[in-house]
Amino acid sequence: MKPLKTDLSIFKKFNFANAPVGVKFMFSKPDGIEHLEKTLPLCQMIREAQERNTPFYMTKENEDCFGSMVLGMVDVPPFAEAGLLGEKFEIFQEDRANARLYEYVPKLKRNTVNYVAFSVLDKMNFEPDILMVMGTPRQAEIILRAMSYSTGELWEAKKTPVLGCSWLYAYPFKTGKINHVVTGMSFGMIAKEVFKEGWVIVAIPWDWIPTIIANLKEMKWDLPAYTEGREKFYQRKGRVIGESVKAMEEVMADQAK
Repeated sequence: MKPLKTDLSIFKKFNFANAPVGVKFMFSKPDGIEHLEKTLPLCQMIREAQERNTPFYMTKENEDCFGSMVLGMVDVPPFAEAGLLGEKFEIFQEDRANARLYEYVPKLKRNTVNYVAFSVLDKMNFEPDILMVMGTPRQAEIILRAMSYSTGELWEAKKTPVLGCSWLYAYPFKTGKINHVVTGMSFGMIAKEVFKEGWVIVAIPWDWIPTIIANLKEMKWDLPAYTEGREKFYQRKGRVIGESVKAMEEVMADQAK
């Protein structure tokens, strides 16, 4: 693993109630990191990192749900791919609805990831493949606005009723797209009581991290329109639209000459 060189300190200014967690996918066993000594579902590894407060890594033996399948560590069980579980848990009307889900749930390539490291921000000593940031909707809005601030990038939230972990781990890593998931909207996380509902988890892949950091340093986090009140906002809106209309009219008049 490459040692951490990226300055992630800007994220500390959010004062998150739940620390950001870095995730690293590896083919070979990492050195200098403790091996997790228990089994947990993949979705709970984030909470484990936050509570443990020291880096650790997991293998397929440490995962007791379907997260190891999402990570490409094991094959998809035929009974699951056939959709048998969804109807029995009363999530889907019939097997066919659950089975269709497996056509588009993202998974990492088989046997390419054998170890996954986790660490909270303060203790992270490796460059993360994904930075999981969990905050309030307003904190998430700032992170997502930092994504589009210099790029105009579309905000997307992709999710399925089950296998929510696939959209936090496999999807950002494979596509290079930032995704966000609201706790309380995933079957497994609800049933296992992983997180209280209402938090927004933003999964940032490594290639977006520098842009997010640069934009967070440059842009205003609390926009005047968010803090000046309703009446002043409408006054500002009127001025801005008026100035824009005037600029447009000047251009049109110049073109008409």
